[in-house]
Amino acid sequence: MPFLQVIFTILTVIALSVGQILFKIAAKDFDFSSAGILHSILNLKLLLAFFVYFIATLMWIFVLKTSSLQIAYPFVALAFFIVPILAHFFLGESIRWNNFIGAGFIALGVWISVYGIDR
Repeated sequence: MPFLQVIFTILTVIALSVGQILFKIAAKDFDFSSAGILHSILNLKLLLAFFVYFIATLMWIFVLKTSSLQIAYPFVALAFFIVPILAHFFLGESIRWNNFIGAGFIALGVWISVYGIDR
């Protein structure tokens, strides 16, 4: 995978991860009642999360246009590491040692999927 494609793929995963944090922040104020749902949908935090996901989707389409899905898609698994790190710093959620061990296995799996042993 060429360097530019790797950069766009990683930027896509980062944008998706940031979007998840924004969705979590927006969910705190979300009101599912009939009176509050319209107000909640128009919440700036939620709209920002949708916008970030929109940009991520555009980047992902660029990635898919220029590389195969079987190479690009494993990178999405890196969000399982990025989201807990962002949640720790921006939401105050705890992060444990097993998050890092799991992230190591995920990174190894991405490497094996993308670069393979048979190359």
